[in-house]
Amino acid sequence: MLGIHSMVTGSVCSSFHGEPRSTNDLDMVIFHTKEQLNAFVDAMEGRCYVDRLAATVLAHLCYHSRRLAILIMLQVLAPFSLGSADASEGSNIQYILFNRAPGQGMVQGDPSTLGQSQFEEILTEFPNRPEQRIQTGVSYVFSCFRTPPATTLDALKTFLKTAEYTQTPVLVQIDTEHWWDARPDLWNWWDTTRPGYDPSNRENVEWTGWSPEHAVKIAWRDWGRQIRVLPPPNLASPRYTAACREEIQRLVSVVMDWHERLPPEKKHLWIGIKLGHETSIGVNAYHYPLGNTLLDKPASEDPVQRLDVEDVLARGMAQLGYAALKISGIRDQGTPTERELRDVAQSYLQMLCREAAKAGVPRERLFAHGAGWKDGELMYDIPINPYACPGWSFYQHAADPRQDMGVQRNLARSNAPYWAATEWLLQGPMETAPWHDALANTLSDPRCRYVCIFNWESIRDKPSVLQAIKDMVDASR
Repeated sequence: MLGIHSMVTGSVCSSFHGEPRSTNDLDMVIFHTKEQLNAFVDAMEGRCYVDRLAATVLAHLCYHSRRLAILIMLQVLAPFSLGSADASEGSNIQYILFNRAPGQGMVQGDPSTLGQSQFEEILTEFPNRPEQRIQTGVSYVFSCFRTPPATTLDALKTFLKTAEYTQTPVLVQIDTEHWWDARPDLWNWWDTTRPGYDPSNRENVEWTGWSPEHAVKIAWRDWGRQIRVLPPPNLASPRYTAACREEIQRLVSVVMDWHERLPPEKKHLWIGIKLGHETSIGVNAYHYPLGNTLLDKPASEDPVQRLDVEDVLARGMAQLGYAALKISGIRDQGTPTERELRDVAQSYLQMLCREAAKAGVPRERLFAHGAGWKDGELMYDIPINPYACPGWSFYQHAADPRQDMGVQRNLARSNAPYWAATEWLLQGPMETAPWHDALANTLSDPRCRYVCIFNWESIRDKPSVLQAIKDMVDASR
């Protein structure tokens, strides 16, 4: 149908002609045009796992070396069924988690604040009830580049030690994207008076054009109010991604060692690890046109403009993504496309998950965090990969994730045992009935492993909301 000449090779071929052997991969050599490659990947997605970015980069290399053949490895994915979920302990358990807002009680820079008192504040309202099918727990986001490595490790170890002492199920969230204040050796390309100065750091940050002269010095983030932040990282930078892999290895090894030492009756305290944090380009760190000129001016003079979610490329701001696309070999001229921005972010998040999987994290305990801002946009695809269970943020569709067509599109093609509402907060009245209904709708899918409420600090003084959660737990006996 696609008119692509191809041949099968690898284990399938050797099994047909010689000694049979099991395999989860189909190795094919295809002879294609650029247009045929995109059509081929489109046809395979949903039926097989395809790394679109890897296929594009390999094709780019083939064309430049005047070779027209490309080897594409497809991981065959079986349709999801309830029987495919993990059969380990507690596979039918679901969780309502309370994320502790960084800097509000728990402070990564002061590991002692991740101790018993912060857990007991939640346990007072929601004591551990391991006999319930729906259980409660605690999560925290560890931003590994925000504090010195030793401090981050101490904070994580304190968190895990407290979870064991209080017997509280926990989710460890690891952020490598949003806060990298402690790594000026990666981002400081312009200020000779500050630590880490190196002009080559232009390669580690995003650009507003196709060359390093367009490197960004400043960005903005709006998580309730606009603040200035450091320039967003180039998700394809070799030095930056190497630093991410190193941090994943260090932090994941701490979690795995902790879980290994837990006695059998406490193994359930580890819900999992979540990687990424609404992984995307140009949303959680956006750049105003001519934004670099504002760096030396007071923040009070900054423009204040809401993101245009309908603009899936630039969100109404300066276009970003040029650095990642160029260094990935995807494109080095013209206008970035939605598909290309999706692909480079998805490849980055997959890399993080692959690193955690190599460190021993099983898929049923590994979650990848994506999001979408315009209904159905391609950014929803980013957390889909063969190493992790996908998770998304829910605000607009928190009342009923079944109405979120971007999420549902991806759940239909995911073969992961679980998915997660990994950042969730119901907007509107803080009343028992709507909160109970929203939680019930979200957890109505048995594959939904957890709902993580962002944040505990936003609901702890709302008795009606707390009652809704208690009702959900009580009804799950």
